Amino acid sequence: MAEIGPSCPRRSANGRPGYGTKPPPSGMLIIMCHSTDSRPPAPPVRGEVAAHEQTELTAADGNRFLAYRAEPAEPNGRSMVILPDIRGLHPYYRDLAVRFAEAGFRTIAIDYFGRTAGLGDRGDDFPFRPHVDQLTSDHVRADALAATQALDGPVFTVGFCLGGAQSLRQAAEGNGLAGGIGFYPTLRFVEPPESGPGAPLLMLLGGADRATPREQSAAYEAALDRAGTPYEKHVYPGAPHAYFDRSYTKWTEVCQDSWRRILDFVERHS
Repeated sequence: MAEIGPSCPRRSANGRPGYGTKPPPSGMLIIMCHSTDSRPPAPPVRGEVAAHEQTELTAADGNRFLAYRAEPAEPNGRSMVILPDIRGLHPYYRDLAVRFAEAGFRTIAIDYFGRTAGLGDRGDDFPFRPHVDQLTSDHVRADALAATQALDGPVFTVGFCLGGAQSLRQAAEGNGLAGGIGFYPTLRFVEPPESGPGAPLLMLLGGADRATPREQSAAYEAALDRAGTPYEKHVYPGAPHAYFDRSYTKWTEVCQDSWRRILDFVERHS
């Protein structure tokens, strides 16, 4: 059973999870990372945001999908594509795009479900489960590539839970990315890399998060080693799944350390 952290409502996951992976065991729970009133913590250094708005992008396969774009007033020369959790372009991730713009990144957060759910709202009442079941890594790749091509400079991905696993996968495959960052990646959604080397990876993990068994994490890291893909991993002792939330005052310093590690990672790999 996957661990459910604070503000992560329980939902049954009885069905095929997509991504070409095996169905989860009976009783497995899907982790919902953030409620509507959750908001991401601010970066340690904040600049002005020139503009931010919801928009639409079109992937190479013709899929039209929601995206949220934020532009910094003073760009740092780097760009970020945000890969959300299982609910797609939830309000948390629109706000996170603004936070990355405050840190100087040209940023686009994408939605996963244009093919199956159209361009509707992704609030707390969005029935994400059947759409997650139909999502594949090829879909994510096509949509992330459309966002990457709409940006400039070195482009990184950052993802959370399902999106954390996909961020690692997309960067491990290359896909024109400078690197990939995964917050508490739920690795059952992706297959380990079979070739490489890919772009560098940064994994930010909660020590109390059991969504991905340790054995599965070890197998994934072994596959990265075989492929020659460089990666860094930092585990925050006691931190839950979805710790990157400014309402978790106990984890304020952990959130700030995560920001510092992201900024250091992108600077070294730009």
